[in-house]
Amino acid sequence: MTGDALYHQTLVGLARAARGAGRLPDAGGSAARDNPLCGDQVAVDVRLANGRIAAFAQRTRGCVLCEAAASLLGGAAPGRTRAEVEGARAGLSEMLREGAPAPGGPFAELEVFAPVREVRSRHECVLLPFDALLDALSRAEE
Repeated sequence: MTGDALYHQTLVGLARAARGAGRLPDAGGSAARDNPLCGDQVAVDVRLANGRIAAFAQRTRGCVLCEAAASLLGGAAPGRTRAEVEGARAGLSEMLREGAPAPGGPFAELEVFAPVREVRSRHECVLLPFDALLDALSRAEE
């Protein structure tokens, strides 16, 4: 697979948009995850209200794939429940590992990662922001 196919214009634009970039000073839960194999680092802050993500912020230092996934969450996560985020993460994993269709609804934009299916070593780059968000949600729910 060529770099152009993997890092296509839509994906690069999503990474550059950096939706949700920053910090939440009044976060209910925060978590950081890193991928020691490639150096990606993601930190997520969340605030919950009535079991839904009321506010989301992320700080990502990593490859375009990781930055794009974090940016996608910046747009899709607010208003979602833990179950919706878990379902999206599971659907994304199935899409990458098994070629399943992308999750629908608010996470339909995950289709942008379809070319990553062929590069197994990059799957974790896309999943890392979801894992950081789920950790932050656990802390917010405590």
